[in-house]
Amino acid sequence: MDDLFSIKDKVIVITGAGGVLCSTMAVSLAQAGAKIAVLDIMEAAANKVAEQINSDKGKAIAIKCNVLDKQSLEAAKDKVISEFGQIDILINGAGGNKKEATTSPDLSFFDLSAEAIRFVFDLNFIGTLLPSQVFGKEMADKGSGQILNVSSMNAFRPLTKIAAYSAAKAAISNFTQWLAVHVCQNYSKDIRVNAIAPGFFLTEQNRFLLTDEKTGELTPRGKTILDHTPMGRFGQADELVGTVIWLLSDAAKFVTGVVVPIDGGFSAFSGV
Repeated sequence: MDDLFSIKDKVIVITGAGGVLCSTMAVSLAQAGAKIAVLDIMEAAANKVAEQINSDKGKAIAIKCNVLDKQSLEAAKDKVISEFGQIDILINGAGGNKKEATTSPDLSFFDLSAEAIRFVFDLNFIGTLLPSQVFGKEMADKGSGQILNVSSMNAFRPLTKIAAYSAAKAAISNFTQWLAVHVCQNYSKDIRVNAIAPGFFLTEQNRFLLTDEKTGELTPRGKTILDHTPMGRFGQADELVGTVIWLLSDAAKFVTGVVVPIDGGFSAFSGV
């Protein structure tokens, strides 16, 4: 069983790895024996995660990288190969929302700017597509590899207020299925593409919607989410790790093109 779930010595590239959820994934996957390339547009955040991994006797490198710039991604790919010799897995974790693309009492749907919506859509969807092109080509050339995308619960059910983010994450789920089929049919049956769909985890991107900035108490939206989550709480970042390891290991060798909810039962509950 240890071999079945092993990711030891796999070289894993993680975009957005300086963030709350992906940094936890990076540290945990390193503890499981993987070599981690920590990519983030915020160089200090990437360095902090890599330093934590290396100080814990893991293996990691930090690379400043813009997932919306193909040249930046190509440079990152070259650095990973130079340091680790290969690329086995890509986790597309970069993403996020923006207040200016979120409806509120002060900002109606009719006044959302195209610029803000485009920013959110590009960051999430194009920021998944471009790394999949750059790092996926390495996998196609060698005939094996895995891509794990990060979708969202609102790809299953569009959530109020966040039109751009919901649409972008739905696009990621669709793209996950499309790419899984494409690489199997055109390049290798040994390349798998899957996604996770986290439910509600408190991050810097959604904290302003779920908790009151002054008091820290739940907002009405935060309370509604917990009322519709059978487990009755927000997720903890480390609760993503087991599913991620399963999808990346040989335990899921015949699994491709799926989007796995990690949501405390939210997607299963009708509200009644």
